Amino acid sequence: MTRLLLCAALLGGACQHALAETRLRVFVGAQQRPEVMQQVFARYMALHPGVVIEAETGGATSELQSRYLNMMLSARDSHLDVFLIDIVRPAQYAAASWLEPLDRYLGAERDTLIDSYLPAYRQSNVINGKLVALPGFADAQFLYYRKDLLARHNIAPPTTWDELAAAARKVMAAEANPKLQGISFQGKAVESAVCTFLLPYWSLGGELAPRGKLELDRAKVTAGLDMWLGLVRQGVAKKNIAEVATDDTRKEFQAGNALFAVNFGYAWNHFQSNPDTRVRDRVGVMPVPAMRGGVPAGCMGGWQWAVSAFSGNKAESVRLIRWLAGPEASKMLALKASNLPVFAHLYQDKDILAANPFFGAALPAVLGARPRPVTSEYRAVSDALRINTSAVLAGAKSIPAAITDIEARFARVNH
Repeated sequence: MTRLLLCAALLGGACQHALAETRLRVFVGAQQRPEVMQQVFARYMALHPGVVIEAETGGATSELQSRYLNMMLSARDSHLDVFLIDIVRPAQYAAASWLEPLDRYLGAERDTLIDSYLPAYRQSNVINGKLVALPGFADAQFLYYRKDLLARHNIAPPTTWDELAAAARKVMAAEANPKLQGISFQGKAVESAVCTFLLPYWSLGGELAPRGKLELDRAKVTAGLDMWLGLVRQGVAKKNIAEVATDDTRKEFQAGNALFAVNFGYAWNHFQSNPDTRVRDRVGVMPVPAMRGGVPAGCMGGWQWAVSAFSGNKAESVRLIRWLAGPEASKMLALKASNLPVFAHLYQDKDILAANPFFGAALPAVLGARPRPVTSEYRAVSDALRINTSAVLAGAKSIPAAITDIEARFARVNH
């Protein structure tokens, strides 16, 4: 009491404000456009003068971000209050008791709030009946293509991987540009390589857990991996594709060095707005192609706001993520970073469509995208798929050997 009275006497209202101030430390990955997130945080602080948000950034990939959070949270470190996590993480983190359940903070508002989001994001954040995170932004994989080059050579956008390979060979031969790749996709052993594995597998009707336990359809895995290897054999994809990560694909396409690119929604803003882009106003966007005789099947992405179970400011942190997962923040992220909204009505917002014309056709692709397995053992599943996919593309492992290794890893998860 003496300290409070002395502080008030010496400094008046400024001291009172300082004592009432709440500081929240928020972690976002380096790939989540920290400079844009700072603008979003600034907006929240303007609306809530008693709150100061300190942003912490790091980790250029989902794996690196997860590795850092795993270290901090397993040590029960309390210095982080809020963090963004990949859509594949809520079940894993909830099982480890690292996430603060949100139900009691939201009360009667809980169900109404959940129902306002796109269906996939309602489901992915409710684990064992508990709401453990809120969606920050949606995502899905798309096929980006150089609409100027396809038009120049009178080629329609491809709907199958075979059509894409034929189109790429024709354009590459005609352009005679040694830097021009037919397609860039993720072959490095990062999280996006899980999607590289799944795109053709799902397209052929493959399932990872058709009877409740992890298993593979060996024929469909073989066809899918051989399709990717075929693109390398034909010279459509470069020989060192096993070294290409998600943002490498973005950079290659942005530099004008790829005819096609498989990537997530964030890439659009870079293609249009980066000072060094070579493809501004030359980019087409469509769903990923299908295997011959199959159906298109995109990989769902997205990032979720969560409150640390070890935060000392849980109630204020929940208020923060409630706003960060709301329409105003969602619109800001769409306008400034081309992050796909988690609210259906924002796909028709005139301001958002002016900044991101492809959003008008993006909603069906987002709604049709498929989630990776929701399991507390997702890390083991991811390791099995991404490591073996990369090894096959690098020529370090045969397809049969990769399938055998994946099945052995799945068997350990099942037991």
